Amino acid sequence: MLLRLQLKVIILLLVFCFLLLSPPCEAIWITLPATPSSTKCVSEEIQNNIVVLANYFVVASVGGADLHHRLPPRNPTISAKVTSPHGNNLHHKENATIGKFAFTTTESGSYLACFWVANNEGNEEVHVNLDWKTGVAATEWETVAKKEKIEGVELELRKLDEAVETIHENLLHLKNRESDMRAVSERTNAKVAWLSIMSLGICILVSALQFWHLKRYFVKKKLI
Repeated sequence: MLLRLQLKVIILLLVFCFLLLSPPCEAIWITLPATPSSTKCVSEEIQNNIVVLANYFVVASVGGADLHHRLPPRNPTISAKVTSPHGNNLHHKENATIGKFAFTTTESGSYLACFWVANNEGNEEVHVNLDWKTGVAATEWETVAKKEKIEGVELELRKLDEAVETIHENLLHLKNRESDMRAVSERTNAKVAWLSIMSLGICILVSALQFWHLKRYFVKKKLI
């Protein structure tokens, strides 16, 4: 019991050092072509029962105003669509300059967020800022702290504990995937082995039939 407690404390310290040394997460910048038919997508591998929070907005381009009308050009609008690994639609918004989506995953796999230009009067590239958070990063710790009345070191330890649990779940997920891939590999090897045996048997059978046919032919021609 004491050994397990010491191990958990060591893991917490390692995670805390990792969080301190790692650079802060930054949002993703996506550049969309001016043509509406061009689509750019962002994907992320997410496990089951994970909270996902994201917001996006069009970054207004810095350019000259219309000299004739003295009015700045209208900001372009985009369309966004988020789908699950099985193709289920989780978010869809048209003609937007800003938007957000939040959901809890029900499938394990690659979640896809696609963006394309809906309206662009300036015929220039459109820049989109996407802030995508999952798991512990998506947790609203201020709400948790107020609800459970924790703060300071206790709150930081709670964050580290959640991070350790997430790492543990990720390791279990990778272990399960490795086991599944090993099973698929073993089944494939077994099928290849049976195919090789069948091919060898067919070759031997064909060779025997060919030998028998040639022997009959030579006997019929009285060559042997």
